[in-house]
Amino acid sequence: MEWGQPKSKITLLLFATSCGVDMPAADYQLTKLLGLRPSIKRFVMYQHGCYGGGSVHRMVKDLVENNKGARVLVVCSELSSVVSFHGPDETNIDNLVAQALFSDGAAAMIVGSDPLLDVGKLLFEIISASQTIVPESESVLDGHLREAGLIFHINDKIPKLVSKNIGTMLKEAFQPFDIMDWNSIFWVVHPGSPAILNEVEEKLALRPDKLRASRRVLNEYGNMWGATVLFILNKMQRSSDTFCLETTREGLEWSVLFGIGPGLTVETVVL
Repeated sequence: MEWGQPKSKITLLLFATSCGVDMPAADYQLTKLLGLRPSIKRFVMYQHGCYGGGSVHRMVKDLVENNKGARVLVVCSELSSVVSFHGPDETNIDNLVAQALFSDGAAAMIVGSDPLLDVGKLLFEIISASQTIVPESESVLDGHLREAGLIFHINDKIPKLVSKNIGTMLKEAFQPFDIMDWNSIFWVVHPGSPAILNEVEEKLALRPDKLRASRRVLNEYGNMWGATVLFILNKMQRSSDTFCLETTREGLEWSVLFGIGPGLTVETVVL
């Protein structure tokens, strides 16, 4: 919802990042900075990388469905420039690619159960969420913390692996709703790279406008890991508001959100 209530109404905090490991963690620091209740229930998700924005949707769905009246502050914050900056090294091209793609970003949203429509604007409903490890993808995308910082391995097979398997994930997610026309839904795809978006678009015969929001966020902000899909959702909402469309999904009823990251892991969220 568009939050229009006091922060005292927030009952849970879900914080996700892949940058740094501290005790007490960033959820503690954020609680103090925002002046949230000391008794707020806090959860931290570390090292999910680029699929973290999908993971928080899956996690928060379980939290609100099992805590009546819950109002969860969800925060994704990434400082990839701090943990992944390296000097030029021709022997490790992957790290140079990572620095060209990855960027810093933070985004937040409030997710709740039993929405009060008279005090807020409902943006979307999380219908289902699932996580899948892509077959035959071990070690195609990983990062390891070493003395020199976070060292990446990025295989050029990733776009093909994503496009090869995305059709199956879509069918499993939307079969209960009898939806098979992929151009009839709004798309929120983590833009890991232009090549991933190109492969998905071609594989599913998507119209060029279907991945427009993902491309714009990648172009304007870069790949902000887990925070990126929240930026895309915000871009989608602002566009819908500008043109006074019926829903926050540019007038469409259904959306799909994909978080794609290390593993190779894919989060599929139906909105």
